[in-house]
Amino acid sequence: MAKRIFRAVIMGPPGSGKGTISARIAQSFGLKHLSSGDFLRENITANTEAGVLARTHIEKGLLVPDDVMTLVLLPRLKEMARHSWVLDGFPRTLAQATAMSSVCDLDLAISLNIPFETLKERLKGRWIHPASGRVYNMEFNPPRVQGVDDITGEPLVQSDEDKPEAVVSRLRHYKDIAKPVIDFYKKQGILHSFSGTETDKIWPYISSLLSTKVPPV
Repeated sequence: MAKRIFRAVIMGPPGSGKGTISARIAQSFGLKHLSSGDFLRENITANTEAGVLARTHIEKGLLVPDDVMTLVLLPRLKEMARHSWVLDGFPRTLAQATAMSSVCDLDLAISLNIPFETLKERLKGRWIHPASGRVYNMEFNPPRVQGVDDITGEPLVQSDEDKPEAVVSRLRHYKDIAKPVIDFYKKQGILHSFSGTETDKIWPYISSLLSTKVPPV
């Protein structure tokens, strides 16, 4: 008998721990971890049509538009048709969620609800290795040597959008665009929301839910 495919997305504001939770799900339940950020970086490095379009927006400090994000993501999701996966960073908008539903069915949408003050603190301590997209946090995931990437030894940078004045506006923007996506998945009966200030305390609840949903490997 063919193994049943299982697909999940993780949504949450910047700094909510989407990448960390996705990596744990992938490791614990044998799913592939797909990251929209990784796919974007691959396209930018390879100078694909979508990558060139994405770069022009990113260099101006703008969000990558829906049509470019779907150009990056949908072909990859079609390639993964026979695999079970967890995806973080997509969909961010209702247009992206609708486009995605035309190429694959989801089993689960996880929404992370983290208090505003916690997110502000987390983002304040966030540093990035630009070439790989690796993210560090000085509070709970610091680099081995302060200020440099663990793997390459290259310097880390703090993104302009993680600076305190930009954070408030990013979090407000997320709230506005996320509500229709959350409602979209709620109507489908696949939305599960988790609240808290620490990833380690939220994780057991997510793990418990997944253990009832993911088919055995």
